[in-house]
Amino acid sequence: MDAVDAVNSLPAERLGRDLRACCAAPAWGAAIVAARPFADRAAVRAAADAAARSLSWDDVLVALAAHPRIGERAAGDSTEAAWSRREQSAVAPDPELVAANRAYEEKFGHVFLIFASGRGKEEIVAEARKRLENDSGTEREIVQDELRKIALLRLERMLDARG
Repeated sequence: MDAVDAVNSLPAERLGRDLRACCAAPAWGAAIVAARPFADRAAVRAAADAAARSLSWDDVLVALAAHPRIGERAAGDSTEAAWSRREQSAVAPDPELVAANRAYEEKFGHVFLIFASGRGKEEIVAEARKRLENDSGTEREIVQDELRKIALLRLERMLDARG
């Protein structure tokens, strides 16, 4: 069975649970489950992309609550924690990063979220400082897009594991 067949045939509850490792917002997974069956991998990805773009801010906040601060290692042995550690593998705890996280959280009220795969500490700290100049509306749009990119990367990993 290939990955798309697996996504199409899994019971909705099981698929929804698996999708929460990609994005903890239940609405995201529910939208993907509801869009089945998929003809191919591109259709799964398109549904996931559309679902991420349509999340409410409350949904985004639910997803953000599942993300550790950048530079902190996710605890546990869940798939989501393992992926988070992998995505942040080039980012070690650092006083500059701690300060950037703190300033960001004080201004916006939630963790600084960035698509960290392939990015080093210097680039991430610079981006955090740059984003501190944003107003809340602009930052919400950026956060939602960063969440979308992370969810799509994790979806690809989930599909690869099933294929």
